[in-house]
Amino acid sequence: MSERDDLRPLLFSIAYRMLGSVAEAEDVVQEALLREQRARAEGVEIESRRAWLTSVATRLAVDQLRSARRRREQYVGPWLPEPLLVDPSPGPAQAAELADSLSLAFLVLLETLSPLERAVFVLREVFDYGYAEIGEILGRSEESCRQLATRARRHVEERKPRYEVSRTERNEVAARFFAAFERGDAAELVAVLAPDVVVTGDGGGRAPALPQPLFGRDRAVKALLGFSRQGRRVRATLEPVLVNGQPGAVARDAEGRVAAVLALEIADGLVQGVKSVVNPEKLAHLGEPADLRALLRRG
Repeated sequence: MSERDDLRPLLFSIAYRMLGSVAEAEDVVQEALLREQRARAEGVEIESRRAWLTSVATRLAVDQLRSARRRREQYVGPWLPEPLLVDPSPGPAQAAELADSLSLAFLVLLETLSPLERAVFVLREVFDYGYAEIGEILGRSEESCRQLATRARRHVEERKPRYEVSRTERNEVAARFFAAFERGDAAELVAVLAPDVVVTGDGGGRAPALPQPLFGRDRAVKALLGFSRQGRRVRATLEPVLVNGQPGAVARDAEGRVAAVLALEIADGLVQGVKSVVNPEKLAHLGEPADLRALLRRG
């Protein structure tokens, strides 16, 4: 890895957790590296590349998040982050401890914070930056960053998804769920879903999706059985993967195009949430997206 690229994983990790968008995070990283290049060409002395680039990338992400918030107010249906199938954490040793901070449920929760609260929370709680360093990055006082962190932490802890299960148990529950889903087994779905399970779909108005989240096991089972029938009708296949560090699957059509990404939230031995991303704009970075509407019409 070149010197220019060695900080890309860290910068992307921060920007993606700030924005929930692969494309926007990559744009932030590219712009930060271009600004470094221009600064050096102008004779600017950069004592620490890591500190300098982290500061530039974080500020760019804060600005981008402010404009993205306005665009998301017009978003059609529930908004979910773009799914990641590879954990972009700085190193493999940190992958496990950073996985929960990548989950779709956690990123949706971070959407409820202000851009500055989100930046402070991500830098402090996920990447363990000190308050003085965060203050320098954001151009705020250390005390101000502490106050922002306290508000953000309180808000997050009140709503934080729970994942107190071993990796083995989590994988077993996910395997049961997807086997039942593919077979259209209503009894097994009832057994593996929590009574208060929530099913959320993101089509962005560009693909058929649930217009609002579905709450409760009965409604969830009915919807999932419908999705299963549609999948069998169009000969879709499910490929088990880790989606943002949590169990999930990629659904592909008969030609191998990406039709959907499913992510599960698992706790207490049951599936607490199912998130489905079918918006083709959010799947393009994973491969050629399928035309879900055309698939269903043909099916």
